Formats: sequence, C-alpha cells, structure tokens
Amino acid sequence: MNNTCIRVLADVNQIKQCRENISIVNESLLLLSSTFNLVGNDVRIKILYLLQEEGQLCPCDLSDILGMGVSPISQHLRKLKDGNIITSKKTGQTIFYSLSPPYAEVLKPIFKLINNNKVLEIL
Repeated sequence: MNNTCIRVLADVNQIKQCRENISIVNESLLLLSSTFNLVGNDVRIKILYLLQEEGQLCPCDLSDILGMGVSPISQHLRKLKDGNIITSKKTGQTIFYSLSPPYAEVLKPIFKLINNNKVLEIL
C-alpha cells in the first residue's frame, strides 16, 4: 500500500478555513488530549465517573466502591490531581476530591452517553 499523497488540486479555501478552525479550538483540543491521556486507565475513568456522579468523594469511599486498597486509589488520585483534572478539599482529617470545572465540562457529555447506554451503540 502506497501512503503518498497524489492530490492534483488543493482547495485553498478549505485549507485556510480548517487552519482557522483549528486555531480557534486549539486550547480545547489540548485540554481534551490531556484528559484522554490521563483517563486512558480503567480505574481512573471509573474514579472520574464517580466524581461526576457524586460531586465529591474521599479515597476511602472510592476504595470501598471500587473494591481496591486506599493506596492504589491514592496513586490514581495523585495522577489525576497532578494533571489538574481533579481538585481536593480537606475537611478535618478527610480529603475530598472533585472534578475541576473545565474537565467536568469536557467529561459531562461522555458520561451522559454512558448513563444512557449510548456508548455501546456508537461503538
């Protein structure tokens, strides 16, 4: 299979418009890319789903829900927090995690599809 381009005529207007469109949405695409990079793990996507649904949870809650130890949950939370996808708030001795607002907006439509069982229909 030959993967070279043999275009005869370029649609200059299309190329210009696409460049403009990409520059307009570039920041959002970078946000989405970093989100997908970090949530490419089944445990982390479950954590984010739970945070989206519940608003906030502590590591012990997540540990009980997912049937995992607190230590591995905390490692996943650290990665998500380092990527600014989640935020934390300490109340007494307990740390509660929640989705950071920009990422909540990015993930909300995806989780809505999951809640409506539409993801399997799409795939």
